[in-house]
Amino acid sequence: MDILFIVIGLVLLVVGGNWLLKSSVGLSLRLNISKIIVGLTVVSFATSAPEMIVSVKAALDGFPDIALGNVIGSNIGNIGLVLGIVLLINAIQVDKSFYITDWPTKMIASTLLFVFLVIDGGLTRIDGIIFMAVLVVFLIILIRNNKKVQVDIDVTTDENMSFLKIFGFLLIGGVALWGGSELLVKGAVNLAESVGVSKRVIAITVVSIGTSIPELASSIIAAIKKENDISIGNIIGSNIFNILSVLGITAIIKPIEKVDVRIIEQDIYWMLGFAFILLPMVILPKRNSLSLKEGILLLMAYGVFLYFTVI
Repeated sequence: MDILFIVIGLVLLVVGGNWLLKSSVGLSLRLNISKIIVGLTVVSFATSAPEMIVSVKAALDGFPDIALGNVIGSNIGNIGLVLGIVLLINAIQVDKSFYITDWPTKMIASTLLFVFLVIDGGLTRIDGIIFMAVLVVFLIILIRNNKKVQVDIDVTTDENMSFLKIFGFLLIGGVALWGGSELLVKGAVNLAESVGVSKRVIAITVVSIGTSIPELASSIIAAIKKENDISIGNIIGSNIFNILSVLGITAIIKPIEKVDVRIIEQDIYWMLGFAFILLPMVILPKRNSLSLKEGILLLMAYGVFLYFTVI
């Protein structure tokens, strides 16, 4: 039953996130908000909704290891698993935005999380506010840098969707997300207790991989279509939003306290390592490129991470 709860919860989270995404984009376009702003803010927030709702729910229910482990595991999985699989399908050429905004912001967010965890042993409301402030600065820079770029929003929605339909999707998506988070958190807690492992292990493996399914699906589709800039943009953008918005909002609503010491002594270092390794991989041996060899290395590294997490 625990596994069934987890599977149903993940399905509801994916479906609910998709409905929320459609309604959010539909509403933004009806309000004549710039497609650039919609693409860089609304779409990014909506695609992070499954991680956010699970982390908020877990924190409110008193399971800080699930709230934090979900995000850390998802960020590791996005690089090791998702990007690794994408590179098996197609090589990626990296543009200059990777060096100017994407990778530096990802490292800043990851380092901030590391510092806050080491200093506070968790995340306080002040930490959450700092995360949100950094996110606002990041979005302003992105919008200013892309204000002359034509953006195609890769979301199937009607630009003239009626307000009734918009709010219907919004309501159904919200209910599905919350219901999915209830089942997922309950299933994860029960599964951890029944198999005799910590909630942290379940969060960093089962829960984080499940909430990364939307990123995996969209990145694989983009890779098959050879839209490589979208693939790596989705992955890095998701990691940035997971830390700054998901953990930022979660910590503001409910500070994350008394986390498993192994998250601070072990898991956060894995996340920093996967975040950093992209830069030398992009530079060496062939500049501005990621290919099959890097994909195999990332998948192997992710396998090693899972092995040391579970044992």
